[in-house]
Amino acid sequence: MISSIYTRVVLTFLVSVIGGTIIAFFVATWVYKDQLNENLQITLLDFGQDIVQIYETFPLREADSFVSGMKQLNSYHIRIYDESGQFQSYGTLNGHNPAKVTMEQVKEVLDGEKVVQVNSYGADPILIGLPLKTNMGTKAMFVEQRAPSSSSFLIKWIFNFLIYSLIAGSILILVAAMFLVRPIKKLTNATRRIAAGDFNVKLNIKQKGELGTLARSFEEMMHDLQQLEQMRREFVSNVSHEVQSPLTSISGYALALKQVNITDNERRRYLDIIIAEADRMSKLSDSLLKLSLLESQSQHLRLVTFSLDEQIRRVIVAIQPQWLVRNIRFELNLPTVILSADHDQLNQVWTNIIGNSIKFSKDGGVINVRIKQDIKNVTVRISDTGIGITLEAQKRIFERFFKADRSHSLKYGGSGMGLAIVKQIVSLHQGEIQVESELGRGTTFIVTLPITTPAE
Repeated sequence: MISSIYTRVVLTFLVSVIGGTIIAFFVATWVYKDQLNENLQITLLDFGQDIVQIYETFPLREADSFVSGMKQLNSYHIRIYDESGQFQSYGTLNGHNPAKVTMEQVKEVLDGEKVVQVNSYGADPILIGLPLKTNMGTKAMFVEQRAPSSSSFLIKWIFNFLIYSLIAGSILILVAAMFLVRPIKKLTNATRRIAAGDFNVKLNIKQKGELGTLARSFEEMMHDLQQLEQMRREFVSNVSHEVQSPLTSISGYALALKQVNITDNERRRYLDIIIAEADRMSKLSDSLLKLSLLESQSQHLRLVTFSLDEQIRRVIVAIQPQWLVRNIRFELNLPTVILSADHDQLNQVWTNIIGNSIKFSKDGGVINVRIKQDIKNVTVRISDTGIGITLEAQKRIFERFFKADRSHSLKYGGSGMGLAIVKQIVSLHQGEIQVESELGRGTTFIVTLPITTPAE
């Protein structure tokens, strides 16, 4: 089995071109066979009629002498038969066998008829018989061509030209196929390297057309795979880090509980820490599962119609213990807005965003929540007066496990999954989320959702 595409391209070209050329040659020869034979007949007939005119004009001996000295005899062979079948030939055969002439043909010509012996091209030469009237009586003259005619020479020239063209074309296609297959070989080698985990591959394919488009698409795919691999490694690293920290705490305080000389207050404090760390791991696991479901879109939206402003108010009331103890105030501008969306998922969005605003606000700070509606969209702006986010951190704020200020991660807690979940929920609702922040002066989250009408 031929597996090399280079070999396939070359063989396909050779078989197609050679086969097509041979078929075309034989078809053309078959189609024009009669015309070719007719051309040969005309040439022979003209020469034969000239000989007939010579014998009709001059006496037999003078005519024989004149014909014997003709230069055309280098290309033609003449036989003149009498009634007994005896003949006299003119011209040399040059090693060729003369065409067979039967007595029936001789009699036909002596009776005044013209005889034409037509053969397929490339076989025996064409023979023409003409009656020859001399002063010694009627004779039968047969003329055949020994040297190639101009028509046969042209056919041979065309045939040789086609052969040389095929040879030259084959050499050129061998070279051209190398350039054609080279990008494919590069792509094949690059695929193998990527499969082995090496994404640092440079194709350097400058071609355009289909191969160029394929190369550009392959490079884009390779870039996406490289980013995906980087994300996978970061994800594994982040998960390991987030899980390792509570596990270390649980293990350490569990060992401390085995000591017999600890007080009841210490024992309760150790147990509270173990419970808190276990709860932290449980929330991390729930967040990972929820984000995985959202990203795979296996969790379908359950659209219901509800009052968006009322939902936000209920979220603020539900987390009252968090902001009330820190003396944080809310300024609300919530006009009535009826929205068709997944109630539970949007409830998660407001809980996470407002929870972050409370977490990173200073005691006695202010959180502003506003709703603005137009014909197509509703926009929710949640602003705080907290520590703010750097411009660099704003670019990654919605990545999972990302924490804008890891130096304060123990103080503020969290796993860095909340905003990743928020962004995915907003995206599932065909909405957008943006962040505006200035370090030390607070942060604003802007959520834009389309106003959709539920199906009746």
